[in-house]
Amino acid sequence: MVFAFTSALTKFATMLQHSKLKLFTTFLVVPFLIFATVVDDLDSIASAIKAGDSKVLATYFDNTVEVKIGNKEGAYSKSQAEAIVKDFFTKNKPKSFSFKHNGPSGGNNAHYAIGSLVTDKGNFRTYVYLKKKDDKFYIQELSFENE
Repeated sequence: MVFAFTSALTKFATMLQHSKLKLFTTFLVVPFLIFATVVDDLDSIASAIKAGDSKVLATYFDNTVEVKIGNKEGAYSKSQAEAIVKDFFTKNKPKSFSFKHNGPSGGNNAHYAIGSLVTDKGNFRTYVYLKKKDDKFYIQELSFENE
């Protein structure tokens, strides 16, 4: 009888350890996967900006995007924002681009990135704010400001 109780207690303790391990793993892995998704998106966004490809960049736009270029800013539909960014890239041909800083904003549902765009007409500090919607991150704010 004592042996059966000890055996059951040992099994329960092992189960408890495994459940704690699963819980710990979940809390460790899930945020990493979320961050990895954002990093992949940021790499693609950076490539699109560097190439001056407004069409690819627009695939990351939310339905409404706040766009700021210099002193002009406003909230635009996805297609309007694409046209505005296309015009910007036509007038300011990108030479290089890289994100300098990025991180979560307000938890795991939003992310920001700040970069530097070098064009044939000058340098621009670039700000991108992404928000998670339906397991994907979408650009809600995009800003190009003279440096």
